[in-house]
Amino acid sequence: MAKRVAGICFVKADSAQLEVQGGVECPASDTNRETVMGSAGPAGYKETARVPYIKLTAIVTPDFPRKTLAESTDMTITAELANGTTYVLSGAYMVGEPAINGEEGTIELQFEGTKGIWQ
Repeated sequence: MAKRVAGICFVKADSAQLEVQGGVECPASDTNRETVMGSAGPAGYKETARVPYIKLTAIVTPDFPRKTLAESTDMTITAELANGTTYVLSGAYMVGEPAINGEEGTIELQFEGTKGIWQ
C-alpha cells in the first residue's frame, strides 16, 4: 500500500489557522555540522546549534491575523505535514520583512523561536 509523503500541510499560529499555499519548510535537525579541515584532509567536524524555524507561503484571507503575527513575540506555531509528522515551534516570532503580494494574495512568512520539536 502506498503512503502519503507529501501534499497538503496545515499551519496554526497560536490558535489561528493559516491558509497555506505551496510548501512548508522546517529544519530536519537542531544542529549544523561543518567539516574541520587539517593539513592532511578532514580532521573531524564542528557542531553548532541551528535556529528553530518554520517557513511557508500563506494566502492572505480577509481574516488573516496580520496584526497578531506582526506584534507577537511568544507564539506557538504548529506545522502538520502531509506525511503525518508535526513540528512545533515555541517562543516564536516573525522574522524578516514579510510583505503582502496584492496581485497573488500571498505572503512569505518565516517564524523563528526558542525551541522546535518534531512529534
